[in-house]
Amino acid sequence: MKSNYYCSIRKVCIRVLKVADRLNFSYSAHMVSIVRRALFRIKIKLSPTLNPQGPITRENFIKQYLRLTITYVIFLTLTLEVTAQEQKSDADTTQVDSVYENWGSISPGKGFEVARTKFGTLNISAYMLARYMNQLPATDTLFTDHLDRPRTIDPRQDILWHRVMVWFQGWIYSQKLRYTANIWTVNATNQVAVAGFMTYHFHKAFKLSAGINGFPGTRSLLGSHPLWLGTDRVMADEYFRPGFTSGIWAAGELFPGFNYQGMLGDNLSELGISAAKLTRNLGYGINFWYMPTTREFGPRGSYGDWEYHEKIATRFGGAFTHHRENRFSNLDQRSPDNTAIRLSDATLFFETGALADGVTIEEADYDLLAFDAALKYKGIFLQAEYYIRKLSDFDANGALPMSDLEDTGFYVQAAAYLIPKKLELYGATSQIYGSFNNSSEYLGGMNYYPFDTRNMRINAQVINVHGSPVSSVFGYYTGGQKGTTVSVAASIFF
Repeated sequence: MKSNYYCSIRKVCIRVLKVADRLNFSYSAHMVSIVRRALFRIKIKLSPTLNPQGPITRENFIKQYLRLTITYVIFLTLTLEVTAQEQKSDADTTQVDSVYENWGSISPGKGFEVARTKFGTLNISAYMLARYMNQLPATDTLFTDHLDRPRTIDPRQDILWHRVMVWFQGWIYSQKLRYTANIWTVNATNQVAVAGFMTYHFHKAFKLSAGINGFPGTRSLLGSHPLWLGTDRVMADEYFRPGFTSGIWAAGELFPGFNYQGMLGDNLSELGISAAKLTRNLGYGINFWYMPTTREFGPRGSYGDWEYHEKIATRFGGAFTHHRENRFSNLDQRSPDNTAIRLSDATLFFETGALADGVTIEEADYDLLAFDAALKYKGIFLQAEYYIRKLSDFDANGALPMSDLEDTGFYVQAAAYLIPKKLELYGATSQIYGSFNNSSEYLGGMNYYPFDTRNMRINAQVINVHGSPVSSVFGYYTGGQKGTTVSVAASIFF
């Protein structure tokens, strides 16, 4: 009987310790010594052969059993708490070490990390571009629009500290709450804008943002800038695309390799348009892309295969954009504030007389459908995008010869590295089939990377343009140009 009591208590002690072992408790040598001494004392008190006071009674055994049980419950509780505290302390130390070991380092495309606390982080990133451009022929100063009216061509030759962009970004209060504030300048147009957005990461498949963003109508508006082949867009992309506006948008990866971005925004392009001029019409757009082979397409969906993919990377996508656009200026003002839409002969769509002499369009529907495909493999890059744009439901102050306009077009861009991560050659063509004019371009260029990064490069490019429908001071093109544009640029991105 006594032996059975003793064995029972010993078994309880051993089982308790085995449970502790299964829970991976970390005992110090001092704790193990305490346990062993306690077991030895129990053995002395309960063993009739070692206990000089005589055999133990059932009542004393119960008291000892209860005392033992309570002691070990307390022991296990204290051990669990100490172990948890130690593990938490170790985890906190590891987290702090990993948090601060890269403080002040540079992350390509995300800049320098200048602050990291328990409340948030701050990274500063920038992009800057110096560019020489010469639009030829210099003596070709006139072209004729679709109503046989002479219009001025303004070919330029200049050296400009062309563009500077600065981003302040990170997370604040929660790692799920991200922010970006940026200063955007184009010195060629004397434009300075302060923009940004905030994003909350609910899930990999759903991130909700509010702020200023590119209306997701073409592939180049999904954040790939400045990782393009040239330093600006090709002609077809520049002609068909929407612009940047305020709004809300959702984005995410619905399943591996399949991504989307949908936006509800004020208009096609908000630059230079005050809130007082905006209408109550909101625009919407959706862009999706699928990367079936590698589930990625390089940083920011970049153009060119700097990464040198050993396995072929592919991307297929499409987009739709709609908005009822307004000219954002009085009808008696010939030149509109809305310059986002041009006709295929480079005429501003909302200017007085664009479709008929003396007639001004105040509002119209803009619809754009786009499809794109691209691949990367061992330094080779190929991408194409096709567009269908329709302008319809015109609201004008006079009769018009047509009720809608539909233009189509595409571009193809290709590139290859002669020397991996050092020297890249590329070429591209744009073809635009407009309601009033067909336009085309053929271009070739090179990128030289003097350092071991794609974020600093020397770019040189030659474009042969035939009847440009695009006209902008910050891009490569001027309206009506039939000739050659030469550019040389240097850029830094960090």
